Amino acid sequence: MIVNYTEAGWLIITQRSHGLLAAQICAQWTKKNQPRRWVETLIATAEHDDAHHEMEQEDLLEKTGGPKNFKAIPFEETYCEKLLSLGVSKSRYIALLISRHINFLYGEDPLAKSYCSDLKKREQKWIKEARSTQEEIDESYKLLQFCDALSLLLCQQAVPPENRKIEISEGPDGMTYELRTSQNQQLTVSPWPFEAEVFTVNYESRLLDQLTFKNTEEFKKQFYAASLDLHEISFSKNE
Repeated sequence: MIVNYTEAGWLIITQRSHGLLAAQICAQWTKKNQPRRWVETLIATAEHDDAHHEMEQEDLLEKTGGPKNFKAIPFEETYCEKLLSLGVSKSRYIALLISRHINFLYGEDPLAKSYCSDLKKREQKWIKEARSTQEEIDESYKLLQFCDALSLLLCQQAVPPENRKIEISEGPDGMTYELRTSQNQQLTVSPWPFEAEVFTVNYESRLLDQLTFKNTEEFKKQFYAASLDLHEISFSKNE
């Protein structure tokens, strides 16, 4: 889960909600630049964090009693295998994009070295079964990664004030994209990579005013009792 500390308490967004936001962003990509395997790319973007169902986990708290942010979650082979299993059950192409994401997240982690090495061997078999190429997977994954990065910036409340820019990531075309607030208080991305000149996306969050919890069960109880908020974010090509 994505955990933001605010004056009012913990603002929490689930990993699945973040993934859905990433897919909403992906769906706006300019049509002429969409990957050939477009629907599978879009589905993989939506589901790249679907194995993270926080309320099924037992270790959701820091030692201080506050909720644990996703960045504090270590490599877990069981989680990665569950995520891949969900992908493989739909298509090898989706599994390949999920595999790429796992390598992106954990490729430099010494604990994941053996696992990621084995994963690359599986990728070679899946590419043949998907009747795809390394280049095609690269293009789709870079789009997934871009949408993931932009979604995380939004969910982490990381958009800088006063029209300052923040880098999102490199896109499938190799260009580096930046995010900032435009003069009309909408968000804009430069260069503009989307089909529509204006669009709106959204994600859900919960606000917990209790800052520490005795255990995970108490946290879950408060999480389910918290009111739900829908954040709507408008993007505009015009600055």
